[in-house]
Amino acid sequence: MNADPRGDERTGMGLNAPGAAPFSDEVRLRIAAALANRPRGETPRTRHRDGDVAHFTNRLILETSPYLRQHAHNPVNWYPWGDEAFDEARRRGIAVFLSVGYSTCHWCHVMEEESFEDVEIARFLNEHYVAIKVDREERPDVDTVYMTAVTALSGHGGWPMSVWLDAERRPFFAATYLPARDGERGARRGFLAIAQQLAELYRADPQRVAEAAQSITAAIGAAMTRTGGTAAADALPGTDVLDAAAHFYERAHDSVNGGIRGAPKFPSSMPVRLLLRHHHRTGDTASLQMAEHALEMMAAGGMHDQLSGGFHRYSTDERWLIPHFEKMLYDNALLAVAYAEAWQVTKRADFGRILRTTLDYVVREMTSPEGGFFSATDADSEGEEGAFFVWSTDQIRERLGAQAEPFMRFYGVTARGNFEGKNVLFVPRPDEDQWEALGAARETLRIARERRPHPLRDDKVLTAWNGLMISAMAVGGRVLAEPRYVAAATRAADFVLTQLRRDERLQRSWKEGRSSGPGFLEDDAFFVAALLDLYEATFDHRRLAQALHLAERTERLFGDAEHGGWFRSATDHEKLIAREKPNYDGAEPSGASVALLNALRLHTITGDDRPRRSAERALHAYAPTLRAQPGALHDMLLALDYFIAAPREIVLVWRAGEGPPAAFVDPLRREFLPNRALLGAAEGADFDALAQLAPLTTGKVTLSGRPTAYVCERGACRLPTIDPVVMEAQIAGASAQG
Repeated sequence: MNADPRGDERTGMGLNAPGAAPFSDEVRLRIAAALANRPRGETPRTRHRDGDVAHFTNRLILETSPYLRQHAHNPVNWYPWGDEAFDEARRRGIAVFLSVGYSTCHWCHVMEEESFEDVEIARFLNEHYVAIKVDREERPDVDTVYMTAVTALSGHGGWPMSVWLDAERRPFFAATYLPARDGERGARRGFLAIAQQLAELYRADPQRVAEAAQSITAAIGAAMTRTGGTAAADALPGTDVLDAAAHFYERAHDSVNGGIRGAPKFPSSMPVRLLLRHHHRTGDTASLQMAEHALEMMAAGGMHDQLSGGFHRYSTDERWLIPHFEKMLYDNALLAVAYAEAWQVTKRADFGRILRTTLDYVVREMTSPEGGFFSATDADSEGEEGAFFVWSTDQIRERLGAQAEPFMRFYGVTARGNFEGKNVLFVPRPDEDQWEALGAARETLRIARERRPHPLRDDKVLTAWNGLMISAMAVGGRVLAEPRYVAAATRAADFVLTQLRRDERLQRSWKEGRSSGPGFLEDDAFFVAALLDLYEATFDHRRLAQALHLAERTERLFGDAEHGGWFRSATDHEKLIAREKPNYDGAEPSGASVALLNALRLHTITGDDRPRRSAERALHAYAPTLRAQPGALHDMLLALDYFIAAPREIVLVWRAGEGPPAAFVDPLRREFLPNRALLGAAEGADFDALAQLAPLTTGKVTLSGRPTAYVCERGACRLPTIDPVVMEAQIAGASAQG
């Protein structure tokens, strides 16, 4: 007989979810302690509560992930991913239901409200399944394994992910969002009916389930380890691959709206940085025009937060107008670097402005007191998607008075609205002078908006995404000569090194003083890139030493010495049903693409041939994919561009006691030099320390005590110069001699 689901009113811990066995004494005590330590007055995120006392609490209250804790008061008896859940499924002879999502996922919230908050559905799950919740941002390895099953079975992916597993973790059925019941939202079969059917199948025909699970698992293993080649079998790709990629994007280009034709539109759909490099290498104007067009239209559209800066996750329409209102740290990091490089190429004031306002947004709204960067903000507030961001004409007139009309003309505001009767701000006719003139009005509305109920913020700190944003802050700070951004990058790097490193191993995520477990390839790779970018912004040789140390460990833990490339999980990670070898770049680059470029950069800096050999093995392995699907690994093509080029090695040296010479640093920050290593130090102890890490700097001194530049290629240097104009000519000139 079930206990009273209201449970202990003093703690708010329900003794028993509907249809679930009581907790063990050990679990019960841990949950009670977690509830006792929650912030006073915190409202449980569930409709099953009296005031701030929840009727139900499950094991997810013990987790740090904001996404998992969102589900801690569902009537579903959720488990976190781990042996305990699968051991329980094996003991009871039942299947596992796995639900994967993330904290700012709109349809995850919808499925929670429709199904996981429904007592009838929760009871059925608790009686017939062990239910597991996974935060895809904390466990990308688990997410990728089972998303491969979803896409194989349904032809598409997405979140929330709904997967049925046997007790050996093998999937036998998979889907994404499912409405609760038959006929709802136009679906023939609803979640409850499917769960009932699969539970009966698992009980009545275990042989059929086992055969399906075995077949799907084999397909997952093949798909996740496929790169197309081996470390030695395929010829290295060349400029033909880069040209083919540029032509692919030219054919797919939306000549009206920018980006790739069709909807929805994601920022990563048109790889701006690749196109800028193609233009730089070939002089092709079409590549530059496509890059500029995409950046212009994204910045003018509603996908760009016109008041606060930063970008939403994607546009639901082809015009970049109506966003899906989530904001992700990684999108803003990647876009900031793209705008920085585009500013270097074009010197357009609007690109520099977008770079600055994006980084300002992150510093202001997405930075923890300790210096790490938060992960994301939700699309929803007050139960409605986009409510925080949209405006009516009356709201604008009330706050802006006489400035309302020019503001509304500039930002496309109408009485009819463009989103459910209200307005997403956008810029129909960009004009930098008009933008400047409306600065006070924007700030007035931004401050007014701050008084609204805010979307949920996912305040966990992910190492990988912090790596991307550290790079963005370091690159943006160097390009704009803005020390605030470099300081933010420095604080975040120190945070990762002190709070997200355990026994010399980077951890995946951090929240409230706790880290979640060992990191993945992208955590290591993105942070190595961040340290290299931070070194170039500060000339602090300690950052270069940290990058070298971490890169060596990354190769040991993740490298595939036999076939080339890198695995996503390390040798010491949990062994899943398959070990992924990343083979595509999505909304964020794969760890393999960034690790490849890191290896090439480190070879240029150190002269050590080991990272170059690692890069060549990876390029051999990925060559067939790069040739056949140039859009699949667009970030790996940045590394290929570097590999094909003859990277410049630029060494600056200045007198002890002085800072980096602005006369040399300023032209270098303004110039687009994608394939180069930038090194520098003051004479004396700093330069000696740098020479230990980068032997090509050995013996380089100032001329007559004045700041001096050395421009080299493959270790061969031109004559040193004290004239920045000469340095620029040497960089732009033909290959260095002797």
